[in-house]
Amino acid sequence: MKEVTATGQSVEEAVEVALGKLNVTKERIEYQIIDEGKKGLFGIFGSRPAIVHVQLKPDPIEEAKIYLLEIVKQMGIDAKIEVKIEGNTAEFKLSGEKMALLIGKRGQTLNSLQLLTQLIANRYKNQFLTIVLDAEDYRKRRENSLIQLAERLAEKAIYTNKAVTLEAMPSFERKIIHSALARNKKIQTHSEGEEPNRYLVIKPTN
Repeated sequence: MKEVTATGQSVEEAVEVALGKLNVTKERIEYQIIDEGKKGLFGIFGSRPAIVHVQLKPDPIEEAKIYLLEIVKQMGIDAKIEVKIEGNTAEFKLSGEKMALLIGKRGQTLNSLQLLTQLIANRYKNQFLTIVLDAEDYRKRRENSLIQLAERLAEKAIYTNKAVTLEAMPSFERKIIHSALARNKKIQTHSEGEEPNRYLVIKPTN
């Protein structure tokens, strides 16, 4: 049930009745007053109940989940989604067959789906919501490989005394490399270029 019409002796009471029927808090709804009602003489004669029409506000997580499932279905993939929310970050863990197809080369498909899903979620959210998509623990595996790559290329930059340029990657992946090399005083890292082709550079400090 996403909407309901309710009555009460006042608008406030009618809204409370609707909240009880929908089993939600007032922050989750928006309502329209159909009739403000009338108390009548002595509160009895000529009285008329207040009437409100109450609708649930779209839930950003649910809307994003519905959108993602539809896109995945069009890709010929039957997936399930488990959602974990921490603060303003929601992690969508996908499971099922053909997850490799959903991840794509170096996570490019997964990253694109993540961006689109995040755009959908934030249509319905006043405060920015970060969506993280994962499948078969790809994010953890990718993080480990990026850290190993960062350490290897840092050694190369130090040994050759020349800057090393990485391929373009999303900001959250560049951040992993920045963080991994932050304590290495022999090198420094910075990003160059424009999104979505922004890339990271590792260069010796001397």
